Amino acid sequence: MTLSLRFFSALSALSLLLGTAYAQPKVSTPSGPIDFEEYEPVSTLKTPEHKLTRAKYPFIDVHNHQYEMDRADLRKLVTQMDSLNMGIMVNLSGRGFTSNTAESTTFLENALANVQKSYPKRLAVFTNINFVNVGEPGWTEKAVKQLEDDIKKGAKGLKIYKSLGFNVKDVDGKRVRVDDPRLDPIWAKCGQLGVPVLIHTADPKPFWDPMDRFNERWLELKLNPGRKRSSDNPVPWQQLIAEQHNVFRKHPKTTFINAHMGWYPNDLVKLDSLMKVFPNMLVEIGAVIAELGRQPRASRKFFEKYQDRILFGKDSWVPSEYATYFRVLETDDEYFPYHKKYHAFWRMYGMALPDEVLKKVYYKNALRIIPGLDKSQFPN
Repeated sequence: MTLSLRFFSALSALSLLLGTAYAQPKVSTPSGPIDFEEYEPVSTLKTPEHKLTRAKYPFIDVHNHQYEMDRADLRKLVTQMDSLNMGIMVNLSGRGFTSNTAESTTFLENALANVQKSYPKRLAVFTNINFVNVGEPGWTEKAVKQLEDDIKKGAKGLKIYKSLGFNVKDVDGKRVRVDDPRLDPIWAKCGQLGVPVLIHTADPKPFWDPMDRFNERWLELKLNPGRKRSSDNPVPWQQLIAEQHNVFRKHPKTTFINAHMGWYPNDLVKLDSLMKVFPNMLVEIGAVIAELGRQPRASRKFFEKYQDRILFGKDSWVPSEYATYFRVLETDDEYFPYHKKYHAFWRMYGMALPDEVLKKVYYKNALRIIPGLDKSQFPN
């Protein structure tokens, strides 16, 4: 063994003992050295493939964002929806992307008007809460009144962004908890009005974990460093999730759609227990299809068990990425790639859901819980 090789071996052993990663030497190839981030081997496995670009049944995407719906010509959007067999898109960003109350109200009114005059059967809008100045006299009453007015104008539900719990502050500069009692009348009003609340709380737990060789989201965090949080930023992950669950518990008459399967798609046993505890909680699959696709048998059992409480969602409007969702849900394909390596370096497997389960996930559940959606375009 040469001196340099003995040194490299000793360094490797020391790194393992200390539990720290060290800089790996680059691999030399005919085209030059490559890093781990660039390594993306093409599988030599040959299996049947069903590369779907169109859903088997028309579906409702309950988790999407369109920030120009107030003024945009919606023909291109609907044409793209047609190519995917998307029957209805729910735009969760009903008040746009501003904290200015007047501007956001104008956006919502214009978006609803634009939808009504062009594609009222194909597009739906959820409203949002402006959390500026929480705690000032009359804030809660104004928020409830605004919500009620928005629903009367045509909004189909309420979307809560992850900023609640993260960086929403009250008039005293204190973090507003997800389960802050000053918000209770809002959740209660949604129950009274019969509209669902789609709520996004926190992010994947690995974002709070050490960014080391054991963190399976390491590549994502390296490429997107702004997503990394310290263990208590702004509070521990588990506290944020507990705050959300407190809301579900306090408001059993309100229907909640837990975005991203409540960040438990990688622990379906835990999620199963939560489904039992909170019968008013449904889940949607936006941005977590990679978790379901790596455990197809467990996922299929979960979907069959909770087929009445799972909704289709995507979260970002990239039409080409829907193919992964269709393939995981509809086929029994094996070992195929996800559409973003940094999101999932592992491979996907299809669940091959039964038709009746697929119909419920694609559209029946959404038609049942979101009031006012057009049912005529969907099969029985």
